[in-house]
Amino acid sequence: MTSRAVQLTRRQTRASAVDRPERPRHGWKKTTWIWIFLLPTVVLYGIYTIYPIIASYWYSLVEWNGFDADQKFVGLSNYREVFADPLFWNSFKITLFFMLLVVPARVLLTLLVAMILNNPKLPLIGVLRSAFFIPVVTTTAIIGVVMRFILDPGTGPINSLLMKLGGGGVDFLGGQHLALPTAAVLYIWKFFGVTMIYWLAALQTIPYELYEAAKIDGAGTWQLFRYITLPMLKPFLIIITVLTVEETFHNFDLMYTLTAGGPYFHTEIIEIYIYRWAFAAPIPQLGHASAAAVIFGLLVAIVGAVQLWGVYAGRRLRGEQR
Repeated sequence: MTSRAVQLTRRQTRASAVDRPERPRHGWKKTTWIWIFLLPTVVLYGIYTIYPIIASYWYSLVEWNGFDADQKFVGLSNYREVFADPLFWNSFKITLFFMLLVVPARVLLTLLVAMILNNPKLPLIGVLRSAFFIPVVTTTAIIGVVMRFILDPGTGPINSLLMKLGGGGVDFLGGQHLALPTAAVLYIWKFFGVTMIYWLAALQTIPYELYEAAKIDGAGTWQLFRYITLPMLKPFLIIITVLTVEETFHNFDLMYTLTAGGPYFHTEIIEIYIYRWAFAAPIPQLGHASAAAVIFGLLVAIVGAVQLWGVYAGRRLRGEQR
C-alpha cells in the first residue's frame, strides 16, 4: 500500500469517527434510575394485575371454595359447567344488550353536544363543559346508591312528583322491563363527559379555515357537517366507538349498586355473574367463577384486538386525509 493510500485510509477513518454519533456517557446510569423509579409501579402492576390473571387460569381448572387449602384438579369441568349454565348465557346476552343500548346513544349524543360546545362564541362554555364532566369524577358506587334513593318507588322524589301529578308510582329499578333501560340511561349520564371530551379533542383538530372558506362559498350548517366535519371525524369515530364498547364491559360498580343483578337476573351482567359465584354464593365456587372470568376475558381480548385495528385504521385514514 502506498503512502498516499495510507493517508486516504486515515482520513476516511477520522471522517467516519466524526460522523458516528457519540454515545451518551453514563447512559446506563440514566436507565437504571428510570427502572428504579418504575419499580414500584411494575411490582404493584404485577401483584394486582398480572398475578390475578395468571391465577384465574389455574383456578379455572380446579374445584376450590376459596377457604380450604385443598384444591382438586378437575380439568375443563368448570368450563363445561359454565357453558351448560343458562344463567351464564343470560348474563352474556344482557351484557351485549346493555352494550347495544349504551354505545350508539353515548357516541352520537356526545358528538352532538360536543359540536355545540365546540363553538367558541357560546357563552359560559367552560361552565357547560364542566357540568357535563362532573358525573365522571363522582364515584360510581355513590351515584348508584344515591340513584336508588331518588328512584325509590315509595319515597323517591321522582315517584312522589308523579303521584302528586296524578300518576302512579313507577318501579324504575324493580321492574323487569324497566331496570336495564334505567341503568343504561344512568350509565350514559355518568360517562357522558368522557366521550364528549374525546369528541371535543377530535373537533379541535379540524382547521377552522376550512369552515371559513366553505362559508364564503355559501355552505350552510348541514353542508359544513356533511362535507367537512363528518369526513374529518371518520378516523376518530372508529377509535371512540371501540373505546366506548370496551368501557361498557366494565360496569360492575354501577350495576351492582343499582340492582345487584335483579330483578330475577334481568340486569345480571357477566361481572355480577362472576362475583355471585365467587363471593355471594352460599358455598363459593372460585373455579366456576374463574372459568367464567377467563371466557369473559377472551371476549374483552377480542374487543381489544378490534380496538388495535381501529387505531390502525384511524391512523391510516388520517394519513390519507393529509
